[in-house]
Amino acid sequence: IEYLEKHVGLPDMLSFRYNPGPLLKTGNTIIGYPEEAKYGLTREQIFQAVRICRDKGVKHFGLHTMVISNELNGDSFVATATMMFDLAIDVYTELGVKVEFIDLGGGIGIPYRPEQEAVNLEYVGEQVRKVYEEKIVANNLHPLKIALECGRMITGPYGYLVSTVLHKKDIHKQYVGLDACMANLMRPALYGSYHHITVVGKEDTPCDHVYDVTGSLCENNDKFAIDRALPHIEIGDLVVIHDTGAHGHAMGFNYNGKLRSAELLLQPDGKVRLIRRAETLEDHFATLDFGQL
Repeated sequence: IEYLEKHVGLPDMLSFRYNPGPLLKTGNTIIGYPEEAKYGLTREQIFQAVRICRDKGVKHFGLHTMVISNELNGDSFVATATMMFDLAIDVYTELGVKVEFIDLGGGIGIPYRPEQEAVNLEYVGEQVRKVYEEKIVANNLHPLKIALECGRMITGPYGYLVSTVLHKKDIHKQYVGLDACMANLMRPALYGSYHHITVVGKEDTPCDHVYDVTGSLCENNDKFAIDRALPHIEIGDLVVIHDTGAHGHAMGFNYNGKLRSAELLLQPDGKVRLIRRAETLEDHFATLDFGQL
């Protein structure tokens, strides 16, 4: 707050991120337990921050949080809304400040595994509406805007990483090596995440072989799948890695001199259009000033 005030001045609206810490007993492998997360303010700090900024002339306030990620249980989002509505009520009761919007964060997962089901958004919306009426309306805080950050849900299922099998190796395990690597899709290496894999033309072939599907980086964790049952794979097969629209190109990097791949758009009429060309070596070195070496 002091930094803002000194350098740019306090804005007319501020939103503070809430970290419930040990008050919330659940977490997952991506977000972790709230008390171990680096983000947000404690409950006491929220009240302190709102009080200070109110007294300094800030007129409009919001609250936001992020306590789950890739969650498929709709009740988790209802619980988050309940927690944040209660916090807004307490801020109003203690400080007389009406919170004008609450951002419930992201976290809506997608069914990466074939046996999983998508979040029932109609159910979540109806349950949040009920809690809103029970808490926000009943405590004279209506109207209050509610926001969600749904990037994964919107983009994730509609991207595919298409790669070619370049290598096979049979040692202690059976490996297939792709021309893609974790520079193209980081989630499996970073989170141990599951992405479904199909082999083009072998969709109905029995999955009677077990492979580690690997990338071309030198790191041993550059794997898209470990001990995955797949059809018999040959060099030259096309492999499709599903649900990469949210964290594929967006998390790409150039380690080991890897260049980002092209992106193609499959249109409703069946035509394919290039929407992002592949990177070149000239792109890779474009920001390097050789004259300073």
